[in-house]
Amino acid sequence: MVIFKKVADLQQYLATPGQTIGFVPTLGALHKGHISLIDIAKKANDIVVCSIFVNPTQFNDKADFEKYPITVDADIAMLIESGCDVLFLPSVDEVYPGGSSLSQTYDFGYLDTILEGAQRPGHFKGVGQVVGRLLEIVKPQYLYLGQKDYQQCMVLTKLIELMGWGNKTKLIICPTVREADGLAMSSRNRRLTDPQRLLAATIYQCLVSIQGKQTTDNFSTVQKECMDLLRSKGFEPEYVALATAKDLTLLNDYDTSHPMIALIAAKLGDVRLIDNMLLN
Repeated sequence: MVIFKKVADLQQYLATPGQTIGFVPTLGALHKGHISLIDIAKKANDIVVCSIFVNPTQFNDKADFEKYPITVDADIAMLIESGCDVLFLPSVDEVYPGGSSLSQTYDFGYLDTILEGAQRPGHFKGVGQVVGRLLEIVKPQYLYLGQKDYQQCMVLTKLIELMGWGNKTKLIICPTVREADGLAMSSRNRRLTDPQRLLAATIYQCLVSIQGKQTTDNFSTVQKECMDLLRSKGFEPEYVALATAKDLTLLNDYDTSHPMIALIAAKLGDVRLIDNMLLN
């Protein structure tokens, strides 16, 4: 694996005509979920690029930014073992050479006003800002993201449209990788205490319940059951929601005429967890 810290050096290396590039952008603190994206990208591309960059503009909570785990040496070892071809490891100045305030931002409309957008004001603006910049640097044919961050996937689909890159880059949404008890793998999980970790899969249990009761109960009933269960286990639930899978239009009740997705966000102590499940 080749490691680059400078944009010019990376772009020179990637300049070979005709090769397909698969790109996996990350904030580091890698786990098996990230590596699954590398594995999927390797099967479909000539070269796979992973980036590690803890982007300051997407953290609406300064404390969350400061607590984000930095594990670069371990990350590099995992990427080498996975067979990743290139790691881009830039500084803030390299990503935002004119300062982040001068970097391009995008308007994601409705997607920026609901669920994660409502709970984390400015978050998707920062995500769009950094991914737009990284796409301009790497110029991949395929962008790989995990389903766990489903709303972010919708936002970045919109980003590609707003950039006019629909014929250049295709976003591939890959399945969420889970622990044995169903907990979605996340870099934040390592901040959970042992007792919290035992409780964390309650979110997944709620999603299974939402899926299983779509033909027997009203969603409002199941939603209340999930909120009550989460609170009883010590969570602070932010939302338990149902939406269309295509564009995240929020639904008040199950509607099997559309593919649907259930989404949950809840805090356990000072760790914020999110997850989702496509309903079938």
